[in-house]
Amino acid sequence: MTYKVNDSCIGCGLCESTCPEVFRIEGDVAVAIDGEVPESALSDAAEAKDGCPVGAIEDA
Repeated sequence: MTYKVNDSCIGCGLCESTCPEVFRIEGDVAVAIDGEVPESALSDAAEAKDGCPVGAIEDA
């Protein structure tokens, strides 16, 4: 499973606080790690995607 953050990101930081292994804030927006989400972070990454207030996290 891989994720990407689209242009609708508002940089609220919810994804980073939910799953810092996969998401981080760079400047004013979030970015996802390159490559596969570690198995240990799959649940938290899915929770971050579902919790994004603007739906900016997509399956890549």
